[in-house]
Amino acid sequence: MQRDLTKGNVLHNLLLFSVPYLFSCFLQTFYGLADLFITGRFNGAASISAVSIGSQVTHMLTVIVVGLTMGTTVMISRAVGSQDKKLAARAIGSTVNLFTAFAVVSTVVLLFAVDGIISVLSTPAEAVSQTRSYLLICFLGCPFITAYNVISSIFRGLGDSKSPMYFIAAAGVVNIVLDVIFIGPMAMGAAGAALGTVLSQAVSVLLSLAMLRKKGLGIPLSREDFRFRPRVLSGLVKVGLPIAVQDGFIQISFIVITVIANRRGLVTATGVGIVEKVISFLFLVPSAMLSSVSALTAQNIGANRHDQGLKVLRYGMTICVGFGLAAVTVCQIWPEQIVALFANGDAEVIRMGAQYLRTYVTDCVFAGVNFCFCGYFCAYSRSFVTFLWNFTATLFIRIPGAYLASVCFPDSLYAMGLASPAGSLFASIVGGILFVRMLHRRSRETTLSGV
Repeated sequence: MQRDLTKGNVLHNLLLFSVPYLFSCFLQTFYGLADLFITGRFNGAASISAVSIGSQVTHMLTVIVVGLTMGTTVMISRAVGSQDKKLAARAIGSTVNLFTAFAVVSTVVLLFAVDGIISVLSTPAEAVSQTRSYLLICFLGCPFITAYNVISSIFRGLGDSKSPMYFIAAAGVVNIVLDVIFIGPMAMGAAGAALGTVLSQAVSVLLSLAMLRKKGLGIPLSREDFRFRPRVLSGLVKVGLPIAVQDGFIQISFIVITVIANRRGLVTATGVGIVEKVISFLFLVPSAMLSSVSALTAQNIGANRHDQGLKVLRYGMTICVGFGLAAVTVCQIWPEQIVALFANGDAEVIRMGAQYLRTYVTDCVFAGVNFCFCGYFCAYSRSFVTFLWNFTATLFIRIPGAYLASVCFPDSLYAMGLASPAGSLFASIVGGILFVRMLHRRSRETTLSGV
């Protein structure tokens, strides 16, 4: 189950790890896209808006869980790089304990907060009932969301990104079949989309547990490894919590933008919701590269091969920027056609969504650079630094930028689409400056140690 990513060609290892991870992310995001697409085939704007708003909330939950599990991936990766199986086993045991508690608490809290969330999001009146049904069902599935991402983080920490891909691939097929049944013949609307998503996630968890039981992890585990260990938990939280909070704030900025759009009416809300789904799909490459850069760099840190970590970062950025430029080109040429896939022929929704997509898509380039820096810093357990620069970008650029654009340009979404790219550009610049300072500091320390 383990894979040594410190040896061999760096680009080959990066692609070997990131491509299965990217495909896993694609399939997980495909849940939301499939929900939206199939809902649009059988229902009107109210159902589409309910699914887009509800899935954005559940996506935020998933992003927070993934951020928290970064601590697991980094700690296990370092342990694998340094051949410390005991530390890896204790990290796994502490992770299970931590996230079992998280799943229980988050489920209870979110179920009680449903009505408040709907109100805060300024959900259009026509979509309130279906949004509530969607969220209630998805929140009941929180344990499955948590379990899948925790198991996946353990596999990736061991250098195995293929197994999670197989789990989610099977679940993706189940999701599409259930969506068609629940939303089509059974006419369950947004509730059917949510039920299909939750049941398919349950399938992915059951498959992963079955594989663990059959093949194991390659690391011996005992009851002793599941004891409460403050130092191990502290190490997990030190890396994972800042990333979770950082990603949570970024998602909050997207939700605030959704609130601003919702207050402009159902048409604008639907157009923005569709584009948010498209962008979440395009962001799979930067997101996959963040985790890949972090995991590979962490293994190389454990093996004391810092030069290899720099190569990982360089290749990751090259891939992200190249993909981002390609996405920008496609979305400038065919924005209406892309939005129309989910708009069920509504001309006004297509027009507004295309405006938003044309400018918003530039975020793919800047976010790719920012995410690679984040992954690199996380590998060195400096995720608090990435939290600071991303929090600043969210609080002072993304949110106020979207609000001002909405006020100054009430009849267009072009300007509003620039808020997120501006935040990512700022974050990339700050990340670059701090990265250069880190290299200079490391160079001085190496020089002094050699004197």
